[in-house]
Amino acid sequence: MVSAVGPAAASEHGEPLPEGTAVQRLFDRMRAVAPAAVGAIERDRAGDPGRAFGDTACGRLVRSLDHDGIRALGMWVHHWCMRFYDDDTRVALRLLREIAGRPALGWTADEVHWMLRESQHAGPAAAARFTLPLAAAAELAPGALRIDMLVPRQPGRHRDR
Repeated sequence: MVSAVGPAAASEHGEPLPEGTAVQRLFDRMRAVAPAAVGAIERDRAGDPGRAFGDTACGRLVRSLDHDGIRALGMWVHHWCMRFYDDDTRVALRLLREIAGRPALGWTADEVHWMLRESQHAGPAAAARFTLPLAAAAELAPGALRIDMLVPRQPGRHRDR
């Protein structure tokens, strides 16, 4: 199953997206890794779930990618898990956790913002929805991510009280 990845899909909730060029790069990178990711996930679904990650098709895919490719794969698998969260996402969730555990993830504030926003819309049924975005956010410089854009202000609350 492949998600329709593109700006229209990301903006379906009517929220602002990163600037046009940044959005296009984001989706171009995800589209580039999607076929290999789908194939690896499907092969791993049919394989032994107890194998070490490095011995899986997803593990081999991660080893074959450079830093930008892994970042794109992480964004794609996060998007895939948020759109299709069900019992069949076990392999994808393992891939997501493996990517989140890597050092120097390197996502931009716009990319992290997009992943966090998508995670909020997935709802609590997607238990791992914040795994990758929070790992990526932890590596951003202080102040790089505007939390006020992610957490709606509560009516009637004032900061100056």
